[in-house]
Amino acid sequence: MKKIDRRSLLTAGAAGAAALVAPATFAQGAPIRIGSTLALTGPLSATGLTHKLVGEIYIDQLNAKGGLLGRKVEWMVKDDQSKPDLARTLYEQLITTDKVDLLMGPYATGAILSAMGVAQRYGKVLVHHTFGIPSLAKYDMHFSGYVMGSDPGTTVPTTLMDSLTAGGQSPKTVAMVTSKFPSVVFMSHGAREVFKKRGLQEKLWLEWEFGNKEYGPIAARLNEANADLVWIGSIGPESIQLLEAMNKIDYRPKLQFHLYPTPGPLAQSPLAANVLTVTTFEQHAPFTNQPGVGEIIKIYNERAGKAGLPDTAFELQAANAVTGWQILEAGIKGANSLEDRKIADWLKANKVDTVVGKLRFDGPNNYGDDLNRIKQLQNGKWVVIHPKDVAMPGSRLAV
Repeated sequence: MKKIDRRSLLTAGAAGAAALVAPATFAQGAPIRIGSTLALTGPLSATGLTHKLVGEIYIDQLNAKGGLLGRKVEWMVKDDQSKPDLARTLYEQLITTDKVDLLMGPYATGAILSAMGVAQRYGKVLVHHTFGIPSLAKYDMHFSGYVMGSDPGTTVPTTLMDSLTAGGQSPKTVAMVTSKFPSVVFMSHGAREVFKKRGLQEKLWLEWEFGNKEYGPIAARLNEANADLVWIGSIGPESIQLLEAMNKIDYRPKLQFHLYPTPGPLAQSPLAANVLTVTTFEQHAPFTNQPGVGEIIKIYNERAGKAGLPDTAFELQAANAVTGWQILEAGIKGANSLEDRKIADWLKANKVDTVVGKLRFDGPNNYGDDLNRIKQLQNGKWVVIHPKDVAMPGSRLAV
C-alpha cells in the first residue's frame, strides 16, 4: 500500500490555484471565514486527508469565480486527531476564539455529533458529509451531504440484498462481524434485522472494539461459520487488516460486503477482489456525465497524485466532501446572507444540485432521498453494479 506523504498533501492543497482560472477581483469587505476540523491524524486520517484536499480544491475554485457574496473565502481547518472530544473543543474555539463566520462539519459520525452539539449551542448551521446515524441528528440547522436517507440501517442492507438478487445470487446464510464504532455497529444491527426478515440464517454475530489490532480470531470464526454471505462492519483500515488475517488461513468468502472501508487502500489490495460496499458516486459514467463534474475530478486526480494519496480516483468520500461544500454554497447564495438561520431556512425550502444528485432537506431530521448504491471492486477498480440506472455500462455482479 502506498504511503501517504502528509507534507506533500498539506502543500499540494495550497498549490495549483493559479492554474484554475485568472485571479478574481473581490468586492470590498473582509474574507468570509469558514471553520472546521478533520481527522488529519489518527485511525481515520486516510479519509480525513481526502476531505481536506477536496475542500482546498473547492475553495480555490470558488475564489477563482469571485468567492461568495463578492467576498473571498478562507477555510480554517484544524486536526481533531480522529477524536470526537477534541473535535468538540476545537469547534468551540473556532466559534469563540477564531470567530469564524460559518462552519463545515468534520469527518465521521462521532466527531460530527460533537460538532453538532456545539453548533446548536451557538445557533450555527452545520453542513456535514459523513454522518451515519440520522436518527441522532435532532438539530434543526444541520444538513447532510451523505445521501442515504433517514433510515440507512434498513436501506443499505436492503439495497445490498437487491443487488445480489439482480446478480443471480440468493444467499441462505450470513455471518456478521462488526466494529463497535457507533455508526458502524448501528448499521450492522439494522442489517441484522433486514437479513432476518429476508429469511437468511445467521451463522455468526461478533463485535470488536474500535482500534482492535488482533483480527486472527475473527477470521477463524468467519471460516468456521462458512456462510454464503459475510457482512463486515468495518471502518477505515479495518477491512484490510481483516482481509490479511483471512488470507493467512486461506479463507476467502464468495460474497463479502464491507461497510465503510477506506476505498483507495482497499483498491490497492490484491486480497480485496470482488469486495462489495456502499457508495453514492464513482468516477465513471453516468456519474461523470454531469455538467461541471469533469473539471473538479481532473483537478482532484492531479493533486491527489502529487500529494501521494494511495488512490487518486474521485469516489464516495471525495464526492461526499464536494456535496457538503455545494450545499453550503447554495445556502449562502440562495439566502444572500451569512446569517445562519436564513441559510437554514433557504435550504429547507429548496432543492440543491450536487454531484450526487438533487438533494432536499424536508424529511425526518432534515434528511431527504435515499441515493445509496452498491459498488464492487473489479480488476482493481470500483464500479457501481446496482441500481441499474446508475451502474457502470456493461457492469454486473462478479463472483
